[in-house]
Amino acid sequence: MDELQQTRTTAAQGLALPQVPDTKPEEPDVEKQQDFSKYYAEHMGKLIRHLMRQGAEPHEAAEAAQSAFVEAYATWRKIEYPGPWLRRVAFRHLLRQPIREVLSGELPDTASPQCPVRNVEIRQEEERVLAALSELPPAQRRVMAWHLDNYSTKEIAEELEATQEAVRKNLERARKQLKQSLGIAEGGKQ
Repeated sequence: MDELQQTRTTAAQGLALPQVPDTKPEEPDVEKQQDFSKYYAEHMGKLIRHLMRQGAEPHEAAEAAQSAFVEAYATWRKIEYPGPWLRRVAFRHLLRQPIREVLSGELPDTASPQCPVRNVEIRQEEERVLAALSELPPAQRRVMAWHLDNYSTKEIAEELEATQEAVRKNLERARKQLKQSLGIAEGGKQ
């Protein structure tokens, strides 16, 4: 059982997880709504991908990302760096989701044409990368997910409350294992 499943099992058993403070929604603000809507449209797919890189199934990632955006809307003007904030909160929501039984067969069509999972079209090579990422230890997978979202080593260390050296080491090990899993030679060719 990997770290994500263990943490979710712990949450299901009622043990305490870090809490995100509750906030009271502000009064409606047209400018705020437009800014939020634009950010949502541009970044929802990226947030879902980020969670999938950490081992979440597409529907789990979409649900956690949506929950994070709902929470963000309440205090949108107060969030200084929405990218890292949303990633932290979405990951917490992912950890709080109950473990669901995997159903066989096709997923039903969604009633909404705005389903966030539809914004994440996974190409064949991305599927290979996601499969290779799933083989990484949880710490390496988390660091690599942030790295693939173009965060610096320093930013990753701050967000994950780790040292920069630990982040660099995890990145180095993750890259080495990913190259091996994907059949990429040292020169970068398959």
